[in-house]
Amino acid sequence: MIRVTLPTHLRTLAQVSGPVLLQVDEPVTQRAILDALEAAHPMLRGTIRDKASKERRPFIRFFACGEDLSHEPTDAPVPSEVAEGKEPFRIIGAMAGG
Repeated sequence: MIRVTLPTHLRTLAQVSGPVLLQVDEPVTQRAILDALEAAHPMLRGTIRDKASKERRPFIRFFACGEDLSHEPTDAPVPSEVAEGKEPFRIIGAMAGG
């Protein structure tokens, strides 16, 4: 099982109170995780990535094992610790301002 952590506003929208547990088939990639997340919680479609292009939305970042995966190819395998359920796949709303 893959553990996905969401920022508070997306947890509220998805009506979950903690990490989301997802069954994701091999190979475990960002795309596969997000597809499973949106299938399990359809209300999240269009919030994390664009509905049509499937591109990550601005100000959303993906982290795993202390690494920023936001600019990695979406079909690249995530770290093995995430695929094995040992570490969460984190979806974070980025901060901006000046």
